[in-house]
Amino acid sequence: MVQDSLGDCPDYAYLVGQAITMKDRKKIQKAWAMYDWANSTYNLVITSTIFPAYYVAITTGDESNPLSYVNFFGIKIINTALQNYALAAVFLLVSILSPILSSIADFRGNKKAFMRAFCYIGSISCMALFFFTPQRIEWGILFFALAALGFWSSWVFYNSYLPDIALPEERDKLSARGFAMGYIGSVLLQLICFVIILKPEWFGLANGDKTLGPRISFLLVGLWWLGFAQISFASLPSNTKSNKELKKHILVNGFHELQLVWKEAKSIPALKRFLGAFFLLSVGVQTVMLVAAGYSKKEIFPKPEDEPKLILTIILIQLVAIFGAVGLSRLSKIIGNLPTMLIAIVIWVGICIWGYNIHSQTEFYILAACVGLVMGGIQSMSRSTYSKLIPATEDTASYFSFYDVTEKLALTIGLFLFAYNEELTGSMRNSILMLMGFFILSFFALLYTKKAITREKNGNLFN
Repeated sequence: MVQDSLGDCPDYAYLVGQAITMKDRKKIQKAWAMYDWANSTYNLVITSTIFPAYYVAITTGDESNPLSYVNFFGIKIINTALQNYALAAVFLLVSILSPILSSIADFRGNKKAFMRAFCYIGSISCMALFFFTPQRIEWGILFFALAALGFWSSWVFYNSYLPDIALPEERDKLSARGFAMGYIGSVLLQLICFVIILKPEWFGLANGDKTLGPRISFLLVGLWWLGFAQISFASLPSNTKSNKELKKHILVNGFHELQLVWKEAKSIPALKRFLGAFFLLSVGVQTVMLVAAGYSKKEIFPKPEDEPKLILTIILIQLVAIFGAVGLSRLSKIIGNLPTMLIAIVIWVGICIWGYNIHSQTEFYILAACVGLVMGGIQSMSRSTYSKLIPATEDTASYFSFYDVTEKLALTIGLFLFAYNEELTGSMRNSILMLMGFFILSFFALLYTKKAITREKNGNLFN
C-alpha cells in the first residue's frame, strides 16, 4: 500500500502528524465529489426548471390581474418580482455571512459543521416546499429563500475543502469530477421528477391535483440532497487546521482579508480594471441565468400544457453549455482570453435584443441554444482570466473569496434591479433591456482592461 507522509504538507493540515494511505485519500475525495451529486439537484430543479414554472403557474392571474400580483404578508407585488427580490436578499446575506463564517470555520477548524448545518437548512427547506400551495404564497417564498441560503452557504465550505483533501496537481481533476457528478445526478433526478409530473398515473397519483407532481419533486430534491450528503459527511474530516493566523477579531477577520486583497488589487491596474468588468458582466450573466425560467414561463410558455417544453428547453441550455464552454476555451487558445470574452459579450447583447422582441416558441428554442453556447463559456473564461491576473501568492483562497463576494454582490444588484424594473414598467421584457446595458458597459470595461495588460502575463498571451 502506498503511503503519503503528510505531516509536513499544508494541504493535509487536518492530519498533522499522521500518515494516510492513497486508498483513504481517494475515499475522502470521492466523498467530497459526492456532495456535488447530492446538492446539484437543487440548482436544476428548484432554481432553473420545475419550481419557477410551478410558481409562475400557480400565481398567474386572469384578465382582472394581468400582471399577476400576489399578496405577501399584506404587500401587493408582482409574482416574479417577489421571487427575484427574495433571491437578491439571499445573495446579499450570503455576501455578508460568507467572510464571517469562513473565518470562524478556519479558526476553529470545524468547516464540516457549518457545511452540514447549511446542508440541513437547504434540504429541509426543499422538503417543506411540498406544502407550498396557491394558498400559501408566504410559505413558498420563505422556504424558497431558505433553500437558496442553505445551498449557497454550504457551497462556500464545500469548495474550501478542496485544498485540504487534494494535492495541487490533483485539484483540477477532482474539481471536474465533482462537476460531472453534479450534472449527472441533477439530470437523473430531473428526469424522475419530469416523469412524475407528466405521468402521475404511473405512480398512483392521478387524483386531479395538478400541484401534487411538482410538490413531490421538491420533496424528492430535499431527500436526495440530505440523503446523499451523508456519504460526504461520513468520510470528510471533521476537523481541519487553518494555515492562516487571525489578524483581526474572528468576526471581522474575513472582511479584513478581503480588504487586503482589494488594497493589493488596486495597485495592479489590469486586475483592478478586470474586477470592475467582471462585476458588470456578472450582473448581466448571473441574473439572466436565474430569471430565465420565470421569464420563459411568463412570456413564452404561459399555458399549463407548455410546461414540459419549458423544462426540456432549460435542460437543452445546460447540455449546449457544455459544448459552449469547450468551444470558447479552444477559441481563447487561438485569439486570447479577453478577445474571446469580448466576442461572447457581443453575443450576449444580441441575445438581449432578441429576447426582448421574441414571441414564438420556435424562436425561443434557437435563442436558448445561443444562451447555452455563451453561458458556461463566459463563466469559465472569467475565472481563468482572473486566475492569470492575480499576483503570485500562497493566499489564493482570499483572492477567490473576493472574486466570489464580487459575484454575489453583482447578483444582488442584478436581481433587485430586474425585479424593480418589472414593477416600475410592468414588463419583464423591459428588464431584459436593463441587463443589456450592463453587458454593454462590461464590453467597454474589458476594452479598458485590455489596454492595461502587457503583451505577456505569466506566460499567457491576452492580446
